[in-house]
Amino acid sequence: MATVKYTKDHEYIRIEGDTGTVGISHYAQEQLGDVVFVELPSAGKAVKKGDSAAVVESVKAASDIYSPVSGEVTAANPDLEGAPATVNDDPAGKGWFFKVKITNPAELDELMDEAAYKAFLDTL
Repeated sequence: MATVKYTKDHEYIRIEGDTGTVGISHYAQEQLGDVVFVELPSAGKAVKKGDSAAVVESVKAASDIYSPVSGEVTAANPDLEGAPATVNDDPAGKGWFFKVKITNPAELDELMDEAAYKAFLDTL
């Protein structure tokens, strides 16, 4: 079963083995509004924890998507290029941005689990 962790910037990472699928939380897509464009990383790109790895533009604003962990991008979501609104429709499912092969699993310990993320949202 996959484990999901969250950042304070509202990215999630769904961990399966040594690979993580990165997207934005339901809260983040609500704050952005209607997504109209995404810029995704290329497979093979090395990312460090906290690096800007993708960009999402909505009718309200443009926002960077930061990598929650260090690793190598293994795939970008091809469905988003033709249908960026998928981020709004299904942020935790089909609206993911990229997959990353995790090179430092200890970085996952610094992220929030779902209960901690919900508590964090309550402080906003």
